[in-house]
Amino acid sequence: MEISSLKREGGSGRRLRSQTVHRKQRLFVTASLTPIFILFTVFAFVPIVWSLILSFYQYSPLREESPFIGLENYIRLFSDELFLKSLGVTFKFVAAAVISNIIITLLIAIAINSVRFRSLRSLFRTVFFLPAIAPLAGTAVVWSTMFNYDNGLFNMILAQFHLAPINWLGDPAYALFSVIMLTLWADIGYNVVLFMAGLDSVPDMYYEAARLEGATRLQTFWHITLPLLSRTTLFVSVTTIVSYFQAFPQFQIMTKGEPFNETRVLALHIYDQAFSNSNMGYASAMAAVLLLIILLVTLIQLRAGRSQWEH
Repeated sequence: MEISSLKREGGSGRRLRSQTVHRKQRLFVTASLTPIFILFTVFAFVPIVWSLILSFYQYSPLREESPFIGLENYIRLFSDELFLKSLGVTFKFVAAAVISNIIITLLIAIAINSVRFRSLRSLFRTVFFLPAIAPLAGTAVVWSTMFNYDNGLFNMILAQFHLAPINWLGDPAYALFSVIMLTLWADIGYNVVLFMAGLDSVPDMYYEAARLEGATRLQTFWHITLPLLSRTTLFVSVTTIVSYFQAFPQFQIMTKGEPFNETRVLALHIYDQAFSNSNMGYASAMAAVLLLIILLVTLIQLRAGRSQWEH
């Protein structure tokens, strides 16, 4: 009897200690997440909801009245040639920049990861990450001078090879390409670090088995590295696409959407409508469309990645 009573007392004591630990953990999680949730609500969720509400009004800060117009702003989008143009430029920029970014950063990460000395790997990783530290606006100003037609660095290099100078930011054939060059230079550091972290998580035994089987480097890359980096690649592609859909500072500083609106991305067009034309209701409708596009593209990517892992 005494032994059984001691067992019951011991079991109840363990349950009490377990409940106390769980209660403390819940309190810690609540205390940690509540400030973050409040900040997210105030600075992200509320502005999004407010923008969606404004999209149904003919709102301008210069007018006393803001009549409710329903879906007129959204209907107007489909007949706005400039909006459709900016939408096409945005998709062109995102497609070219994201594909180039992932290919370049993956190759750089593999090259750095193949260096034997850890100190050199850290040095190369730091060097490639340094441009990401600089403010994008300041970087865009510097690159604008490098793209200058008369005395820019790139045309000076072309002159050394006796080639004709290029109007990098004024020629429709080169303007978007020039902005993509800046974007890649300023942004590849993040993805290089992410891909290197993904490569470090791949077990060496797979590569050793491939070497014993006589696999070439290309076969090893295609059948081992790429499949095992699928989750990292999905994360990198999702975050990069979301970031590039919202690209704004480089376009505003370097081209302002010119020439002939060939670099007018949707974020820049929204800014001009909202703050240059004071047409915030219409700009809010554009922002809602951009938000919907980003959500759809992200969901498609996540669904494709999930189906790939299941198979």
